[in-house]
Amino acid sequence: MSAHPCVLTIAGSDSGGGAGIQADLKTFMAHGCYGASVITALTAQNTMGVTGIHAPDADFVALQLRTVLEDIPVRAAKTGMLFSAAIARSVACVLAGTKAFPLVVDPVCVSQSGHALLQDDAVEAIRAHVLPLADLATPNRPEAELLTGIAITGRESLFAALERMLSFGAKAVLIKGGHMDEEGGMLTDWLGRPGEEPLPLPVPRVDTPHTHGTGCALSAAITARLALGDALADAVKNAQIFLNKALASGYAVGRGASPPDHMAGLR
Repeated sequence: MSAHPCVLTIAGSDSGGGAGIQADLKTFMAHGCYGASVITALTAQNTMGVTGIHAPDADFVALQLRTVLEDIPVRAAKTGMLFSAAIARSVACVLAGTKAFPLVVDPVCVSQSGHALLQDDAVEAIRAHVLPLADLATPNRPEAELLTGIAITGRESLFAALERMLSFGAKAVLIKGGHMDEEGGMLTDWLGRPGEEPLPLPVPRVDTPHTHGTGCALSAAITARLALGDALADAVKNAQIFLNKALASGYAVGRGASPPDHMAGLR
């Protein structure tokens, strides 16, 4: 057994290094975990936006996943950009037969620059096949609205979206507050579990333009914390602390929206 918990990301590659596989592996390393990866798509991307996407055959994505799981003792895993219905179904099929670890599903739909990262048919495949395997799903507001069909305009509709997300089979759902309008310099992530009142998890809002890949970093940090043995709520809170520090330490690496500093916790 590795001295460092082995954590797996199943996601797309960001050639600019700020999101996707690259952000996940940096985040795993910052938590003292060993990161493995299954690449679902290649993106031509920088801080200004996405200029192209190339996805491997779904069978090859499944082969990557089976090959990793046959050898490496994965303690927790996350999914990110799954791109197509075929890829989503193939990942779900392998995980359904082998998963013995917590799974965090980050239903990545659109890049920060507004480029669609999913084919249209992938949304239903994620709802039907991937979310039922999730120990935690981590949509932001636009992703939760797309998956549930509910426009989130306030607390009541947010709670309704949480319930609808849970009805898809996830054991818990975290709707992230970064796209919400809140006063007082705070934002609130809401954690919902079946039969429980939604739990507010407030965190100070960091005033920075360098927010590319924040959803990837948060979900990867939660995954790492679960691999390290945290209970779910504690994993989310510790991931919030990590991301807050990374955002506060972020710096420009290009001419557009740069990522948070994933290595901030190592200094």
